[in-house]
Amino acid sequence: MTDRPLLVIIDAANVVGSVPDGWWRDRRGAAERLRDRLARDGLPGHEGPVELVLVVEGAAKGVESVPGVRVVEAPGSGDDRIVEVVTEAGDRPVLVITADRELRRRVTESGAEVAGPRTVRGPS
Repeated sequence: MTDRPLLVIIDAANVVGSVPDGWWRDRRGAAERLRDRLARDGLPGHEGPVELVLVVEGAAKGVESVPGVRVVEAPGSGDDRIVEVVTEAGDRPVLVITADRELRRRVTESGAEVAGPRTVRGPS
């Protein structure tokens, strides 16, 4: 086991899409708002250091990294890129935030834990 902080990988499209607040009119803006909330609040309810990675795809591309949140663009499938980031983490503890059932299956097979969008969105 490693002493590196928990790596938290957020499926931006899935988390943003979990609340019908008009995100579809400005996907990039919605991803930026999620990024900014993550940078401000971190991982609610988690004690200790975390590294936050926000994976964006499609119309949300172009979102910049900010202090506290590294943004990774998926050249194709966001799910495939998330699985790659999990694999690249090696033996580091990883938590993937998504409600996507198939993605949850894929990342748990690679050793990651999973949690739903409310983990970072709150009970809105």
